[in-house]
Amino acid sequence: MPRFGFAIDPTWRLPLRLIGVTPERAFALVENGGLTVRFGPWLLRTPVSNVAGTTMTGPYTAWKVIGPHLSLADRGVSFGTNTRRGVCVRFHTPVPALAPGGFLTHPGATLTLADSEGLAKAIERSQGT
Repeated sequence: MPRFGFAIDPTWRLPLRLIGVTPERAFALVENGGLTVRFGPWLLRTPVSNVAGTTMTGPYTAWKVIGPHLSLADRGVSFGTNTRRGVCVRFHTPVPALAPGGFLTHPGATLTLADSEGLAKAIERSQGT
């Protein structure tokens, strides 16, 4: 069961901790045919069959990525802990993550993981591709 932690930049450690994002509560997990992303109190879950693809991205501007963010351009969600690098996971069917109740769904999620490539490979292996 591959578990991938977020790469939390020391500059942002305290502000992220204040909103509940800690190494224990910030990770992506691929298991049992599903992708789970925990970012403090936020949770994204979807079957890996719903993943349309992944792309390595970055660098980013801090005010656009640090913390939980909604893209007004495409409704994508970002769970960011550093400005260096991450992975964008695109979905066939948009998934809920930021707002309770599933009223707001996202066509993609940007995650600033310590091993972004590892997550992409784990998803591919789980999909059998």
